[in-house]
Amino acid sequence: MTVAATTLSHHPYRVMGLIGVGHGASHFFHLVVPSLFPLIKLDLGVSYAQLGLLTTLMFVVSGISQTVCGFLVDHLGARRILFTGLALLAGAIFLCGLAPGYPALLVLMAVAGLGNAVFHPADYAILGGSIARGRLGRAYGIHTLGGNLGWAAAPATMLFLAQFVGWRGALMIAGGIGFAILLLLVSQAAFLDDGRARRPKPADALGAAPQAGIASILFSLPVLLCFAYFVLLATGQIGMQNFLPSILGALNGTPLTTAGTALTAFLLGSTAGVAVGMMYADRTERHHLTVAGGLSIMAALVLIIAEVDLAATVLIATVAVAGAALGFTIPSRDLVVRQATPPGATGRVFGFVYSGLDVGSAVAPVTIGLMLDHNLPRLTLWLVAILIVAAIGIALLLQRVSDRRPPLS
Repeated sequence: MTVAATTLSHHPYRVMGLIGVGHGASHFFHLVVPSLFPLIKLDLGVSYAQLGLLTTLMFVVSGISQTVCGFLVDHLGARRILFTGLALLAGAIFLCGLAPGYPALLVLMAVAGLGNAVFHPADYAILGGSIARGRLGRAYGIHTLGGNLGWAAAPATMLFLAQFVGWRGALMIAGGIGFAILLLLVSQAAFLDDGRARRPKPADALGAAPQAGIASILFSLPVLLCFAYFVLLATGQIGMQNFLPSILGALNGTPLTTAGTALTAFLLGSTAGVAVGMMYADRTERHHLTVAGGLSIMAALVLIIAEVDLAATVLIATVAVAGAALGFTIPSRDLVVRQATPPGATGRVFGFVYSGLDVGSAVAPVTIGLMLDHNLPRLTLWLVAILIVAAIGIALLLQRVSDRRPPLS
């Protein structure tokens, strides 16, 4: 999809930064509750599977809602949808700190999932409407960097806060941080242009496109393959991110401080990989091979961690490199999705495809939690590696499909 020149073309990095900050808030909220699982478990007397269900419910609701949010973005505009979602997400996490018990947490995490559903369709619509094509690799990379930094900040921030105000107070402060970010974005709303005003308007409103046309977009083979890729990758990635300290502790008796440092290394390594990968993505058209190569390295390193009792420093370094290999693929991954996106359908396609992240994120916590409850930490890492290998297969198949058809964008 060729993006027309915009009146904001001289502010591309401001747009990238604002969207990166908002995406960072979204990812920060992904991990604020999982970071406090040990404290919540002791206080409420629940199992790891029950705790995993909290994040599963959040991502189930997010996945169901994300495609709908994509349609709303395409027809109502990205800014108002983005602001509404962030307000819901921050408010739900704030109220989690006041929840009287586990059932209330379930309800609030469902509300958080509804808020989380807006970010991918709204963010990518704004980036596509504001950023020239030659900078999209960097734009998508900064978007991901913001998310990764949000993930990386959550564990240390939440555990630090919990030392002084408990897990409830920590969640209330996290919600306040979200509202502060919302105020920042609202104050800069004029720069968040999704290009909707410059697109030719359909004859009618939301229902103008025939259902067959909508289906031909969302259920075309490239879009479905992108969706499957996201499901597989998210299941493995979120399983590691939510439970890596618990997996390492159960597998080799790794101390919690070392295991926590390894998780931070994974997230920071992924961030560094994105920083390199976004520059590379703007200089190559072989995005499918970039994805396959990076994930192959990650899968191999996960299997090494599963089968070898590594010294602490070697373990942390290995996990960091695995994260970097994953991060390197992400800007290219986003450009692959863009190639499958017809003009004017950014919100719905990215909303549908990225709901695969929510599906995987919903499956992973309960699956990995049950495996840990049954003392199967090594198999959890094997499962992660198998899922990554399957994602590589999808990426290579997608390349073959794309080579046989003209690009849609």
